[in-house]
Amino acid sequence: MPTLPWTTPTTPPQGAEAHVFASRFETRTLWGAFKFLLRTPGVWRQVSRAPGAYGATLKAEPLKRTFWTLSAWESPAALKTFARSGPHGPTARILAAEMKDATFASWTVPGDRLPPDWTEAVRRLT
Repeated sequence: MPTLPWTTPTTPPQGAEAHVFASRFETRTLWGAFKFLLRTPGVWRQVSRAPGAYGATLKAEPLKRTFWTLSAWESPAALKTFARSGPHGPTARILAAEMKDATFASWTVPGDRLPPDWTEAVRRLT
């Protein structure tokens, strides 16, 4: 799967701050990576409609069993609501047992500086 392009469900208001969230997941097995890929479309649709979502992208390296996400939100609360609801909530619980490693990072940027840079996300995750 190639990198999913940055999608912008909601444009930040002028002068708004964006809460950026990045993650890196490594599954234990290729079967776990396949399960991750199978659930990606549902979560991706959820992001595209999520209240408070300013944008998101995903890089998948299934043969390396590694997945990267990068998203921006109007607030940490909007991200938390997203993470616990819709397809994402049960998907995260189901896939937890498949994970070998998970790393997370968050920071803020001015809304007019979106989308965030992958280079910065990878630096913060490693």
